Amino acid sequence: MTRGGQTKDRETPERRCIVTGETQPKAGLIRFVAGPDAIVVPDLAEKLPGRGFWVVSDRKALDKAAAKGMFSRGAKAQVSVPPELLEMIEAGLAKRVIDTLSLARKAGRAVAGFEKVKEWLAAGKAKVLLQASDGSDRGKGKLWTPPGGRWFGCLTASELGLSFGRDHVIHSALAPGGLTNTLIRDASRLTGLRGHDGGASAEKE
Repeated sequence: MTRGGQTKDRETPERRCIVTGETQPKAGLIRFVAGPDAIVVPDLAEKLPGRGFWVVSDRKALDKAAAKGMFSRGAKAQVSVPPELLEMIEAGLAKRVIDTLSLARKAGRAVAGFEKVKEWLAAGKAKVLLQASDGSDRGKGKLWTPPGGRWFGCLTASELGLSFGRDHVIHSALAPGGLTNTLIRDASRLTGLRGHDGGASAEKE
């Protein structure tokens, strides 16, 4: 398992990817539907009506689905793919993670800042550790993934900052709960698109 890896649970709902043909937990896939205008629509909340078809949250797989007409096969109808589909998915997933983290913070279920996060980790209060993709590796290495929890590095410092009303945040943590489960799902998908490398380091908190 990787640092941000996910343990497979037999009770976890699974779906088949129309590109790879593999069945896996749906937390790692993105649902799509054909809109009324026969345009492919990403259903990030998994609530849109219509026949759903799934693609693993991976840039190459999504590119292949668009280039090879696999979305039409999945929809069992001729559909068109907007050229900005990947950008729509990435932006949508990032917004969902940011908004969920913001809600958790307002509910007292999330904290930011090295010292506060370290306190939560030491006290066993954290389920998820989020660190900015463009933060210093040296600084991030001083914290640890919660035992039995998750680590994500799919947001930039400025994106993490949006959740806490700051210009930038390098370290944040979430307590267990329903919001955290939602964040884990969306952050897992965003990680599939972005990976963990955010480029140049941001300033230290």
